[in-house]
Amino acid sequence: MHMATRVKRWTLDEVHSFPDDGNKYELIHGELFVTPPPPTDHETILARLTRLLEPYVERHQLGLVYHPRAVVRVRGSEPEPDLMVRQPPPTHLKNDWEKVPLPILVVEVLSPFTRRRDHAHKRRWYAEIGVRDYWIVDAEERAVTVVNPGVDAQVVTDLLRWHPASAVAPFECRVASLFEPV
Repeated sequence: MHMATRVKRWTLDEVHSFPDDGNKYELIHGELFVTPPPPTDHETILARLTRLLEPYVERHQLGLVYHPRAVVRVRGSEPEPDLMVRQPPPTHLKNDWEKVPLPILVVEVLSPFTRRRDHAHKRRWYAEIGVRDYWIVDAEERAVTVVNPGVDAQVVTDLLRWHPASAVAPFECRVASLFEPV
């Protein structure tokens, strides 16, 4: 007789009790995802993108560019994006990730450990909570998948454009500049 296997549903309290062992622990709808530290090429792509995004974000007063250890906590889920743009929390909300404004841009850089999660679990969850712009950076394909609600995802290999509603002009960069020296 075959018995169904019960899947453990994790809580934020359980995840927050784990030791700081260098792994990334993320929780989406009670499902735990554990990722080892990223490779250097992953972090280099993020450093290049940060260098390009920060002046634009500052010029258009869009908030700040955040990196891992900053989380998106909504309804018991807590992913840790590779990069996101959001308004900083008001000072009276210090250390309260649940009350921080939603990011206006979330970026994940694929790795062998995160490919399925970034394309499926995180993509659905970010759309569900109302993130308007989600980029999935794929170094193997030298492309960025741009995901926006209500439209088909676009795979961009040439000019990456992002035009948040509150910005006067769009952000633009060559996709190739994320993968080779600028």
